[in-house]
Amino acid sequence: MSIDIKKELGQAKVEQRIVYESGNEMAAYAAHQINYHVMGYFPISPSTEVAQFLDLMKSNGQHDIVLIPADGEHGSAGICYGASTAGGRVFNATSANGYLYMLEQMPVQSGTRFPMVMNLVCRSVSGPLNIHGDHSDLYYALNTGWPIVMCRDPQAVYDMNIIALKLAEDPEVRLPVLVASDGYFTSHQKRRVQTFAHREDVHAFVGEKPQGFPDTLDRNNPITVGPYMNEPDYINNCYQQSMAMYNAEGVYDRIRQEYADLTGRDYPILELYRMEDAEVAVFLMNSASEIIKDVVDQLREKGIKAGSIAPNIIRPFPAKQIAEALQNVKAITVGDRADSYGGHGGNMVNEIKAALFTHGNRDTLVISRIYGLGGKDFYAEDGHSLFQFAIDAVQSGKVEVPFDYYGHTPGDPSKAPKRVLTPMKYEDLKTGLITVTPDENTGKLNVRIPPLRALTKKPKRIAPGHGACPGCGIFSGLELFFKGIEGDIVSIFHTGCAMVVTTGYPYSAHKATYIHNLFQNGAATLSGVVEMFWERKRRGELDHLGLKDDFTFVMITGDGGMDIGMGPAIGAALRNHKMIILEYDNEGYMNTGAQLSYSTPMGHRTSTSNVGKHQGGKVFHHKDTAQIMAATHIPYVFTGSEAYPQDLVKKAAKAQWYAQNEGLVYGKILIACPLNWLSDDQEGSNIVGAAVDSCFFPLYEVEHGVTSITYNPEDKSKKIPLSDWLKTMGKTKHMTKPEYEGSLKSFETEVERRWNMLKAKHENAYL
Repeated sequence: MSIDIKKELGQAKVEQRIVYESGNEMAAYAAHQINYHVMGYFPISPSTEVAQFLDLMKSNGQHDIVLIPADGEHGSAGICYGASTAGGRVFNATSANGYLYMLEQMPVQSGTRFPMVMNLVCRSVSGPLNIHGDHSDLYYALNTGWPIVMCRDPQAVYDMNIIALKLAEDPEVRLPVLVASDGYFTSHQKRRVQTFAHREDVHAFVGEKPQGFPDTLDRNNPITVGPYMNEPDYINNCYQQSMAMYNAEGVYDRIRQEYADLTGRDYPILELYRMEDAEVAVFLMNSASEIIKDVVDQLREKGIKAGSIAPNIIRPFPAKQIAEALQNVKAITVGDRADSYGGHGGNMVNEIKAALFTHGNRDTLVISRIYGLGGKDFYAEDGHSLFQFAIDAVQSGKVEVPFDYYGHTPGDPSKAPKRVLTPMKYEDLKTGLITVTPDENTGKLNVRIPPLRALTKKPKRIAPGHGACPGCGIFSGLELFFKGIEGDIVSIFHTGCAMVVTTGYPYSAHKATYIHNLFQNGAATLSGVVEMFWERKRRGELDHLGLKDDFTFVMITGDGGMDIGMGPAIGAALRNHKMIILEYDNEGYMNTGAQLSYSTPMGHRTSTSNVGKHQGGKVFHHKDTAQIMAATHIPYVFTGSEAYPQDLVKKAAKAQWYAQNEGLVYGKILIACPLNWLSDDQEGSNIVGAAVDSCFFPLYEVEHGVTSITYNPEDKSKKIPLSDWLKTMGKTKHMTKPEYEGSLKSFETEVERRWNMLKAKHENAYL
């Protein structure tokens, strides 16, 4: 079918242009045209690209938005809330577990009536972990007090982001608005999109920021935001918020008509397709609602009066409009892309049933089906199946199965996962070649290790065949560390590259017991495991296992996990649980596409610290997690590198002794990420070695508060200029150019300052 672009563009009253972009790109594009004041953000797939695109545009000088990388989604929500109280325009984007992590902030913002716009790029909520699209995160949003608009394609993402701001700021609403699109289906698939050609026309539509509302920066009108509130004031506040939500329906309807008149693109409250005389219908939201239209046409060709319904707004829920649309429909199948467990259907079907009951329609038969979870594709044949449920109900006069899942596979006992690798033998893991003994005079530990070749017979704790990128330094670093650990371990891995590439169900590369929990809560989770072990051992409940030694409990974190997970890690350290926290530092959030982490050094290029005319990589210095954890006064802290293997193995042995005898240990190893460091696969060990020799990543340990440098490149005349290390990676080569001299100088000064501080601590036990 040919498209007359000139005719289509001619429907608009303002100049339009055509682009071919994804939903995430269009969310960012709309935000940059609006030119928000502030965006607080944290990377999570599949919404991460929104911040990436905005950062890239920022580096090229295309907008003035202040992009603030948070320590986690909860922090990003706090940044946005604070910014919104200060009277400016605020933007954010998130997904899935990230949204749940910020969930407690959502009613705070709506309950105090501060507008903003947030894109929820919908994704399944774990566990188990799945990063693909469904609506399980969206359904958590229904009770937060935010109006929710829906986006079926990238065009709608663009348009709704512009409509949403005007809706949020309307005096009759004054609520933050959620813009929901389907992860990967809409967020990453490119489509033809019409946009405003000129930013001024966007500004003319959304209008100036409304005046006359209190904000926290008005010195002549100091206000109290979010006071403690008792009855009857609290119920009155909630009533006013409720009225504002219901006002949003009429305000949205007015704004969308204004937008349609301006652009030729309309988003009515309900998208009704061939519903005029429909007898059977299907209700679907977002991306699947476009596919179902083809099915409607195919059924119409067969003489079946079919139609479809898709909402463009679900908060407030268009109950009356749905009841009216279904008044002559004999049966409807409602597809929910998330379950309300125990509720006999998803949220949408139960709200539709309530709408029919409330508005006097007791005749339409309603079938509930849960579909498309975890990104399971929805095809036309699936649409035919959903219609068939409605057709069968009409023919029989009843709904045989009111609620069920659609698309799931019955279990087959013969296909149950089977163990491929036999458990490792204790005798192979406990070599006796490593000895650790306390020194009564110094209070430190003396460690003896054999030549490393003698440890090569120890079995690897992670099996080959995982999906890590070529040259990834995670597993060579971890396995080297594990060479120093004797006996059995129980490990927990934060979400991150090491977790994702080793555990694709039904396979696992982990030979020892393995647990996963999300970025922010690994340390707390392992704390629970550790304390349960010791208590069950005390009660004699583990005697039957014949344990020859206590387990060594190890938490593996990385890919920014010590940003979002720092709070629980400090909590575990202060409680001093007998466990090891080992951070592999690849200097970014590599599992979500190489966004900046607080461990990313200054000036380094990432996908959210781009290099351009107006920006030269990350603009602030890296976090020193080892020193932060040392400040909790745990028994042992160390840094290590696979480039210095004897040093790392010795520290691993010390870490095990302290974790089994005294309390929590924290270790940090620098590992190479060739894919995102833009370096040669085979050069990883040399690059991390150069990081040590440049004194960027010094090797040291802190035993009972006393710091000892375990390798000093100055003493061995091996210290190299920091620029020599930077030249080894594509992500940092720009720093040696004259135009980024200021960034390089600042980085060099900070590295030297930290190195000198470390030397001072090495020389004085009380520092």
